[in-house]
Amino acid sequence: MQTWIIGVLAAALAAFAPQPAFAQSYPSKPVRVIVSFTAGSATDIVGRVVGAKVSEYWGQPVIVENRSGAGGSIGSNAVAKAEPDGYTLLINSSAHTVNPAIFANLPYDTVKDFTDIAPLAVQPNVLVVAGGSPYKSLGDLIGFAKANPGKLNFGHAGVGSGTHLNTEKLLSQSGASATVVPFKGTPEVVQAIFSGSVDCYWVPISAGLSNIRAGKLRPLAVSTAKRNPQLPDVPTTAEAGVKGAETALWFGVWGPAGMPRDRVVKINADVRKALADPGVREKLINLGNDPLDMSPQGFTAFIREEIDVNKRILAAAGVKPQ
Repeated sequence: MQTWIIGVLAAALAAFAPQPAFAQSYPSKPVRVIVSFTAGSATDIVGRVVGAKVSEYWGQPVIVENRSGAGGSIGSNAVAKAEPDGYTLLINSSAHTVNPAIFANLPYDTVKDFTDIAPLAVQPNVLVVAGGSPYKSLGDLIGFAKANPGKLNFGHAGVGSGTHLNTEKLLSQSGASATVVPFKGTPEVVQAIFSGSVDCYWVPISAGLSNIRAGKLRPLAVSTAKRNPQLPDVPTTAEAGVKGAETALWFGVWGPAGMPRDRVVKINADVRKALADPGVREKLINLGNDPLDMSPQGFTAFIREEIDVNKRILAAAGVKPQ
């Protein structure tokens, strides 16, 4: 009996003793992060800033791989099909929650095939034209589009991207008509503005700020409900005369469905720690971002709400899944 009691006590103490938790050994090798938009895009810029700091915490390289196209769904699909061990992660934008309303046959289920880990930051898109464009204000642009249906060429960073959502919402709320031209990502659209191939674009502020400050791009409005501190003189769409066109661009981290819970908790904690780091915060804020802070559960609730809202917005704009 005494031997049995001792054995039970030993087992009980072992249960409460510190364990070499699965997450404590993670990561033991480089982590591949697939960014769903092109190098130099806002998603890429924010992802690399945060990824560099997380890499320091982990003592392992965070290897960024850009897989752009189809509104971010190509990169998303690669992660959905990966091993759920935490060594392949996705950094995507709010396009992740727009795509279900755009594509009728996505190769994955946005809700079921991913592990929601953490948001990164939110920022406005900025409606821009070339520095030498005749359009001096949002009113000028909308006025031309209404008077000349289909003659304004409006670029965006791919069907399903946040910039596509912004474009459709502005046209719907303003009653203007334009030719909408998809590209692979922000750098390509900006070059098209410089060459005169397109007239305007909702450039994410972090990817457009340097060209705006250099005078190469002229900002007409920001997409958020409030002005951005980095562009304090640029009005919101409502201030510029178009109400109900607000939409923000945000970024997050996902993994394949079925990831071990302790790894999800660890990655979430380390991403939040990176976002709270003074150097990282300064970089992100100087690029027009507001860092976000959520638990995995909070991020999941946020994503579900965004999917529902985006479906309503695009349905109201007359956009049907194709």
